[in-house]
Amino acid sequence: MNPVKFIRSGVPYYKRMLAVAIPIMVQNGITNFVSLLDNIMVGRVGTLQMSGVSIVNQLMLVFYLCIFGAMSGAGIFTAQYHGKGDVQGVKSTLQFKLAGALVLTAAGTAVFLLFGDSLIAAFLQGEASPSDIALVHSYGKRYLQIMLIGTLPFALSQAYGSTMKETTDRVFPMIATVAAVIVNLAFNYLLIFGHLGFPKMGIEGAAVATVLSRFVELGILLVRAHTKTQAYPFIKKLFTQTYLTREQVKKLALISAPLLINETLWSAGIAVLNQCYSVRGLDVVAAVNILSTLNNVFNVSFIAFGHAIGIILSQMLGAGEKEQARHASTRLLFFATSVVVLIGAAMAVFAPLFPKIYNTEDQVRSLASSLILVAAVFMPVQAFTNACYFTLRSGGKTFITFLFDSGFVWAVSVPLAFVLSRFTAVAIIPMYAIVLGADIIKCIIGYMMMKKGIWLNTVVE
Repeated sequence: MNPVKFIRSGVPYYKRMLAVAIPIMVQNGITNFVSLLDNIMVGRVGTLQMSGVSIVNQLMLVFYLCIFGAMSGAGIFTAQYHGKGDVQGVKSTLQFKLAGALVLTAAGTAVFLLFGDSLIAAFLQGEASPSDIALVHSYGKRYLQIMLIGTLPFALSQAYGSTMKETTDRVFPMIATVAAVIVNLAFNYLLIFGHLGFPKMGIEGAAVATVLSRFVELGILLVRAHTKTQAYPFIKKLFTQTYLTREQVKKLALISAPLLINETLWSAGIAVLNQCYSVRGLDVVAAVNILSTLNNVFNVSFIAFGHAIGIILSQMLGAGEKEQARHASTRLLFFATSVVVLIGAAMAVFAPLFPKIYNTEDQVRSLASSLILVAAVFMPVQAFTNACYFTLRSGGKTFITFLFDSGFVWAVSVPLAFVLSRFTAVAIIPMYAIVLGADIIKCIIGYMMMKKGIWLNTVVE
C-alpha cells in the first residue's frame, strides 16, 4: 500500500486511540511524575535510603502487576460486554475483579510478611561495605512494613477504575488519581523533611504519604461510582445480587489466569534482571533507581497507547467487527511506535541532566546518565512489543500473550542477564544494552502473530 494512503486510512483510528489514550496518559503521567518527585525527595535524604526504597518498590511492582493482570483478564470481558451492550455481563466482571482483589491482596501480604527480609537481601549481593548493606536492608524493611497497609485500597481502586475505563469513563479515574497524587506529594514534602510542624520521618514518611494517597483514591472512586449510578449502570444492585455464574467464573478464570501469571512472572523477571544488574555493586542499584524513575515518566506514552489499542480492538471484536479490527490493528501499531520515536528522543535529552538532581556520588550520576540514554534508544522497540501484546490480548488469546511476554523474559532476557552478570566481566552499560536489544526478536515474533490474525476472537458470544 502507498505509505500516504496507509497513514490517511488510519486517521479515524488515530483519533479514536488518542481519545482513549490521552486520559490514561495524563493519569499515569501525573502519577509517575509525582513518583519522580517522591523519588527525588527520598534521593535528597541519601543514597543508602534511596537504594532501600528502590529495592522495595521493585518487589512491590510484582504485587501491583499481579493485580493488574487479574483486572486485565476480566477487563477483556468488560470491554467486549460493553461493546455488546450487556450491562449484567459488566456487573459479573466487576464482581470477579473485587473478589480477585481481596484474594490476591491476602496472598501478596502473606508473602511479603514471611519472605520480605530474604527478598530485600537478594538485591544486596554486590560490592559494598557490610555496614552499608546492613543500613540499606534496614531502610528497606521499615519502608515495606508501612507500604503493606496500602495494598488493599490499591487493589480495590484498580477494580473500580479499570471497569470505568473499559466502559464509558476514562476521565474520572484520572481525576481520582490526580487527587491521590497531590495528597501523596503534599504529605511527602511534610513527612519526609518535617515541614510545617509535622514529624521528620524520612523514608517512613514517604511510605505513609503513599498509603494515605491509596485510601484517598479509593474513597473518591467509591463515592463517585455509588452516587452516580446513572452514569455507571453496572453499579446498581452490585452487592445485592450475584451476577457471576459458575460457567462465567470458569470462563473468566481461564482467560484471566494466564494474564495473572504473566504479569506476576513478567514483573518477577524484571526484579530478577535488576538483581542481576545489582551484582555490579550498590552504585548500580542507585543508578537503576534513577533510571527507572525517569523511564516510568516517559513510558506512560506507549503504555497508554497499548491500553487504548486493547480497549478499542476488544470493543470492535465484541461488536462483531473482526475485519475492521484487523484493518485497525496495523495502523494503531504504526501510530503508537512512530510517536514513541519522538518521545524516546526527548528522553535522551534528559540523560545528562536528570541525575544531577540527586544528592548522590558522581559515579552514580554518570552510570544513571548512560543507562537513561540506552533506554531511550530502545524505547521504540518497547512500544512495538507493547502494541503487539495488547493486540493479541484483545481477542482473549491470553495463553499466547503469556508465552509472548513473560515467557520471553524468562526464556531469553533473564538467562542472558544471568550469564553476563555471573560468568563475564561485561560492564553494566553494555550488559543493559544487550538485554534490551534481545527484544528485537520479540518484535519479529509479535508482528508475525498479529499478521496471522490468531487474535481475531470474540469471547462473549
